[in-house]
Amino acid sequence: MTNRIKWTERKFDFTFSTGIYPEIIERLRGTPVRLEEHCRAVSNANLTAQVDGRWSMQENAGHLLDLESLVQQRLDEYLASANALHAADMSNRKTYDANHNDVNVETILSNFRQQRTITVNRLDNFDPEVFARVALHPRLNVHMRLVDMLFFQAEHDDYHLTRIGELRRSFSG
Repeated sequence: MTNRIKWTERKFDFTFSTGIYPEIIERLRGTPVRLEEHCRAVSNANLTAQVDGRWSMQENAGHLLDLESLVQQRLDEYLASANALHAADMSNRKTYDANHNDVNVETILSNFRQQRTITVNRLDNFDPEVFARVALHPRLNVHMRLVDMLFFQAEHDDYHLTRIGELRRSFSG
């Protein structure tokens, strides 16, 4: 497996135009199909195998589902012109407590697709000015426009999709 930068050590540059929000929404819209593709035709044993004590493919997928409620909460905060965003639980207690390896992967994938569709449908109906609204991101301690938060989320999706892909390739190799 590659030596990747940990999510919490990543640095972000939010100097792009708010005008790229349609492309970022499209990235978010595509996550469910990419996640399903990674999990297709993989044995349950491989989907639930933990390597080096880290989350399995299925737990990574479940984590994306677990965080979708935070994304939706943050959308509400931007719409309300809140000064700060709700903090994520950096202990990931929700993911650990969910026991995603004990759930059918199809249930996780279906629930994620359903929740992400709700998120994307909401975004599709926002006025363009909403994407420029700003709130403080608590962990990064930076002011983020909504478009920045969506980019951050798309990067988080890709971070976990990359890990799932690494695991899948390690099992087929």
